[in-house]
Amino acid sequence: MLTILGFTMIATFLVLIMLKKMSPIAALVLIPALFCVFVGKGGKLGDYVIDGVTSLAPTAAMLMFAIVYFGVMIDVGLFDPIVRGILKFCKADPLRIVVGTAVLAAIVSLDGDGSTTFMITVSAMYPLYKRLKMSLVVMTGVAAMANGVMNTLPWGGPTARAATALKLNASDIFVPMIPALAVGLLGVLVLAYVLGRRERKRLGVLTLDEVLVEEPAESETVLVGAGTGKGAKGSGGSGTGADLPEEPEDDGFQGLDPDRPTLRPKLYWFNALLTVTLLTAMIMEWLPIPVLFLLGAALALTVNFPHMPDQKARLGAHAENVLNVSGMVFAAAVFTGVLQGTGMVDHMATWLVDNIPDGMGPHMAFVTGVLSIPLTYFMSNDGFYFGILPVLAEAGQAHGVSSLEIARASLVGQPLHMSSPLVPAVYVLVGMAKVEFGDHTRFVVKWAALTSLVVLGAGILFGII
Repeated sequence: MLTILGFTMIATFLVLIMLKKMSPIAALVLIPALFCVFVGKGGKLGDYVIDGVTSLAPTAAMLMFAIVYFGVMIDVGLFDPIVRGILKFCKADPLRIVVGTAVLAAIVSLDGDGSTTFMITVSAMYPLYKRLKMSLVVMTGVAAMANGVMNTLPWGGPTARAATALKLNASDIFVPMIPALAVGLLGVLVLAYVLGRRERKRLGVLTLDEVLVEEPAESETVLVGAGTGKGAKGSGGSGTGADLPEEPEDDGFQGLDPDRPTLRPKLYWFNALLTVTLLTAMIMEWLPIPVLFLLGAALALTVNFPHMPDQKARLGAHAENVLNVSGMVFAAAVFTGVLQGTGMVDHMATWLVDNIPDGMGPHMAFVTGVLSIPLTYFMSNDGFYFGILPVLAEAGQAHGVSSLEIARASLVGQPLHMSSPLVPAVYVLVGMAKVEFGDHTRFVVKWAALTSLVVLGAGILFGII
């Protein structure tokens, strides 16, 4: 019964947000609360929610201060050279911009933190997409998939969890997987190329001067991929991407405005050094990440805006993003708290493992790879790697499949995992990009699942899995 209710709760949530019948925050709170009552544990709802909030509170704090920090860095112009450099390299070509988004997200993902990756990627690329009236959901989808592949780095989380759960060496898991992951990243770049060609066909190619000089026009609502959009010199095509959502209206974003009053050119190298130091401290784990961003945000505000009214203005300017993202994280805590507290997630996992045919025993690595795609989407990495993976590994060992192969296969689902509604970083991505979570989900799920299957196929082909 708990198995059926668990799958039904997740399906209800996904359908309602993709059909835009409920906002993600409302759905994350009300749907699990309702199902908690159905399970007969409504009296324990408070305990489940508090447990969920307690576990996610550090993440919410990290995101709040990280948004303030990177928001200030955008205000003072730290990323302006990156934006202009990418624009010059891409030559205002939508195809190159989409591919550039994938490359940038993959490079920034080396820091091992998804939230930071999305903040930097969106900060750099958002002005280009808005100026060229490109699909923002393409940006979020490509960035999430590139980060998902790179999330398998030993310091990114999943590999370390797999190593800990199965008592293995992280390098023994990750290093042999590099060829398969490289193929997965290549798959993301190929997909970015295809989506970029679609955008180029729809919009045409602008010149660099037109993009830098042209003020954002009063935009009309554009159905991405429906062939109705036109660039300044575009050859409006008849793209086939009817599955892409409508674009929100341009909000006059001035990301490339060289005269905005918040610029601090004399402090550029201080801000660059502060950011590099912050990212280095994250990777080296000198302090907990929430503490690092709290200190970084306070220092950035104090140095760049020494006057109190200016600091309040900057905090007010980013308050909407902070509230949206932190609110989403705490709402997700209700969802995860009910899933785990009621035992739904355990019953769902046990049902899946018990229904593996006996004949698949010798192929448990392949089975683990396939299961990792939906399981890491519907549950947290902690739940999958510490709760499910040991069971799969034990079943594999009974049929002569090594724990190393099982561990490597467990990384396959990460490209899709990074768009899970249970991953706080994805709310940073869609929040900063001003994309509806349902639109992002509807667009990215099929492509991310395909990317995961590409990684799995490559792993099998190379004899890694």
